[in-house]
Amino acid sequence: MNDLMMVDSVTMDFHARGKFLRSIPVRALDDVSITLAGGENLALVGESGSGKTTLARICLRLIKPTTGRVLFQGKDITNVGEQSLKSFRRRVQAIFQDPFSSLDPYMDVGQLLDEPLSIHHLYSKAERRKQAVKSLEEVKLVPVERFVHNFPHMLSGGQRQRVAIARALILEPDLLVADEPVSMIDASSRAEILYLLATLQETRGIAVLYITHDIATARHFSNRTAVMYLGRVVEQGPTTRVITNPLHPYTQALLQAVPEPDPANRHRMRPTIMGDAPNPTNIPEGCRFHTRCPHSIPGRCDVVDPILKQLHSRHFVACHLYE
Repeated sequence: MNDLMMVDSVTMDFHARGKFLRSIPVRALDDVSITLAGGENLALVGESGSGKTTLARICLRLIKPTTGRVLFQGKDITNVGEQSLKSFRRRVQAIFQDPFSSLDPYMDVGQLLDEPLSIHHLYSKAERRKQAVKSLEEVKLVPVERFVHNFPHMLSGGQRQRVAIARALILEPDLLVADEPVSMIDASSRAEILYLLATLQETRGIAVLYITHDIATARHFSNRTAVMYLGRVVEQGPTTRVITNPLHPYTQALLQAVPEPDPANRHRMRPTIMGDAPNPTNIPEGCRFHTRCPHSIPGRCDVVDPILKQLHSRHFVACHLYE
């Protein structure tokens, strides 16, 4: 498969305010590379602060990386001007974490779906209306007449996210970036939204970059999974292999913490990752996970930063345990 998008050796630095308004450098991403083929679903998994959303914003070209480059269908878009990005904006769409804040509260559903088509000068007004109706039917907001004149505050969280999905897909993009699309939706709607996204991806043949802190959902939704920790990809491979045979201690800890849907185990204490994630303004020397790793090798893990290398077919890991 040809790469639809390639993020090549990207580093992203920010500056935080410290004491006495002193500027403190923060490295959110450190030499990160990922690829995404057409029609593929890649999950980015990790705790808060791992760099997932920053990487998503770079893929959407909402921010420019400090170093590295971003290619879309072989074209370098890292430093392309905003005017030249109009075609890219149509072909790469996003679904954000909070559907209430991502939808204009002063527009009804029909206007929200009409707006992107108008911006890109697509179709006549009557045809745009037909496209809006079709999109609402695809995301199962039927009968359409019941929803098309509603404003976001009149909808449930799950319904708002369905509108956000319809709005993202109405331009028929090649890539959909879904940043924690179910984290702010009630539990009863999460499976429905993920199933809807999976169905739409299959019928439309689009690629999806799925960002989540919940590795359990990646198992049912993604072809490949990349696990991130403190701005680095520490493991990457086919989702089934990463889930059934996790190599990195951090991936293993994430999986052990997933609750089991078995009432008999409700009193069993699930293992958690020991300690807290280090402050990103003071990343540890060597392997950045060694301060929380139960298998840390003194004199090795706290000194040498492991590189991401292939251990099995298409399965990569950055860990000294496999040297």
